[in-house]
Amino acid sequence: MQTLIIEDEKPAARLLQRKLEKLGVGVSTMLHSVQEAIEWFAQNQHPDLIFLDIQLSDGLSFEIFETIEIKSAIIFTTAYDQYALKAFKLNSIDYLLKPIDEDELEAAVRKFQSAQAKAPAFDMEQIRQMFQPPQPSFKKRFTVKVGQQIKVIPIEEVECFYSENKGTYLHTFDNRNYLLETSLDVLEQELDKQVFFRVSRKYILPMKAIREISVYSNSRLKILLPTYNEDEIIVSRERVSDFKNWIG
Repeated sequence: MQTLIIEDEKPAARLLQRKLEKLGVGVSTMLHSVQEAIEWFAQNQHPDLIFLDIQLSDGLSFEIFETIEIKSAIIFTTAYDQYALKAFKLNSIDYLLKPIDEDELEAAVRKFQSAQAKAPAFDMEQIRQMFQPPQPSFKKRFTVKVGQQIKVIPIEEVECFYSENKGTYLHTFDNRNYLLETSLDVLEQELDKQVFFRVSRKYILPMKAIREISVYSNSRLKILLPTYNEDEIIVSRERVSDFKNWIG
């Protein structure tokens, strides 16, 4: 039986190799990254069985399957928690939870030998999504009080956020101001940083609201917005470099 280990931590790979050799299973090759595995599979006959770590040094091991059609049986090795392993259970995939228990390792090997398992058949996209970090959730709308009414303002209508007299305000493209029950510090964490940038202690702006940028004194920048004209919007000196990277 030809066996392959793909594990980015070399001591862990050697330990697994020794445990397999105690079971009479020889390891023909050990690989340590996604790229190394892709290159190896392209040039070599696929083994009977692969012990595959999920998180490798250059990415998730699932990326290997996007390039190479694997013709081997696979036993995944992982340090992920039981919640993430639901995907494996749903797809009837063998896995070993790190640190690998010798009895569980022997059971997995014997199961493979008795069944002579073939290439895996599973929903790779479903499994990939289980192990991808969750996408951040950003603020999409604001509720403001207007007299006795509650008004909902979509994020797309925001021209800027600013602070004044210890209050935080939302200014819209139709030239209206609304008081918010929050602070710019909190807002900064709730907004998509690809869309919004805090140019100073007083202002947070969306990219699409910037109409003009001009050089200001002391290596600072001045920004012109479509309707807001309560005060000059100046990019503070310590934020100029990051601001240029953001708009670039």
